[in-house]
Amino acid sequence: MADISIDCEKLERKLMALNGIRFQAVILKNATQLFNYMKDGNTPVLSGELRQSLIVQNDTVGYTKEYAPHVEYGHRTRNGGWVDGQFFLKKGVEHQRNIYKNDLLFQIKKEGG
Repeated sequence: MADISIDCEKLERKLMALNGIRFQAVILKNATQLFNYMKDGNTPVLSGELRQSLIVQNDTVGYTKEYAPHVEYGHRTRNGGWVDGQFFLKKGVEHQRNIYKNDLLFQIKKEGG
């Protein structure tokens, strides 16, 4: 099976060459969908602060809370223990990846590419 990220990179270049405006529209649509997916119960919640810190700016989705990377990737505790990462954002990106690829393909076909 081909690496989907390489496939997406090729599709991105092709759509950008055909129509940069449509490419940006696909990017923004998918960033918004990822934001909504993460906001809708796919961000870990203890106090709710992490979910509330979720932002989308241009084509970037992320969290403003300084501890977000520790929840994503894991962290050491004060007593030397380890808390495993939850990889919630990675899971969200993986969820969105096929949608993004299909959106790219649709727009390329629409442009006649």
